Amino acid sequence: MENKQPGVRLNKYMAESGYCSRREADRLIEEGRVKIDGRAGALGDRVLPGMAVTVDGKPLSGEGEKVYILLNKPRGIVCTADPREPMNVVDYVGHPVRIFPVGRLDKDSEGLLLLTSDGEIVNRMLRAAGGHEKEYEVTIDRPVTAEFAKKMMAGVPILDTVTLPCKLRRTGERSFNIVLVQGLNRQIRRMCEALGANVTHLRRVRIMNLRLGRLQPGQWRELTKDELDALMAALD
Repeated sequence: MENKQPGVRLNKYMAESGYCSRREADRLIEEGRVKIDGRAGALGDRVLPGMAVTVDGKPLSGEGEKVYILLNKPRGIVCTADPREPMNVVDYVGHPVRIFPVGRLDKDSEGLLLLTSDGEIVNRMLRAAGGHEKEYEVTIDRPVTAEFAKKMMAGVPILDTVTLPCKLRRTGERSFNIVLVQGLNRQIRRMCEALGANVTHLRRVRIMNLRLGRLQPGQWRELTKDELDALMAALD
């Protein structure tokens, strides 16, 4: 129904400008920081050709440069674009185009993180939630027993729910690889804690078709055309 109405929804317009995701756009609109032709924008507003949209006084074009970056996030860096956080990942990367992280990787964890100026990809990945895989290397402070692995794969009660079934492969006495298809807050750490173990090291090595490869902590690179094409195809 949306495409039969005139104009573009305000949050989509902001996302396509490369300013932020739709979710972040909704927050900015609710805070009164977005204006259309000088008046405060509202959730559900539509932008027609010729209208001027600003965020904190900065004009948006409706179409921005699309940048897609893979970062090996070091421990201590926070997955936020909020400049009030001194260790925010956007300032850490320092890219000349405004980018923001897709999804989260907690402060104490390291590994693969996707950053982009394409606000629409966030929504496409959220729509694919439950379908796309993320793989992690994990070390805990106790042996990885067959019982532990079985319970992790079957689902663990955390955060008033039970985690979805997942894949797990033991890689050492106290280490394993795990593949998830959901992203609850600090999910792996909470799952392990519920089973009496503490995570001592956690690194994400894959998001769907995107792999960490030889990127060292703190290094980043742009996606290749083949990587981007495969990612977009998987999200369609």
